[in-house]
Amino acid sequence: MSRIPEILSYPPRGMSREEAARYIGVGTTKFDEMVSDRRMPKPKRVDGRVVWDRLAIDAAFSDLPTDSENRIDAILSRRRIGA
Repeated sequence: MSRIPEILSYPPRGMSREEAARYIGVGTTKFDEMVSDRRMPKPKRVDGRVVWDRLAIDAAFSDLPTDSENRIDAILSRRRIGA
């Protein structure tokens, strides 16, 4: 049996800008735009290195609207349910 490469066994918690962009399926320019407009989280600093937290990226990605739902519709539907 072949062993699973260690990188696949232990996904990184901290990712570089390039890795974080690739992780969500966009280029670095789009990722920078998403960080700037707060759709994606800001990075953390580890000494001189800038890293993005994979779990924070997962949460931010989950909050992005889907094709079938936009933010206004989602807000209005929640308001109707609670009314």
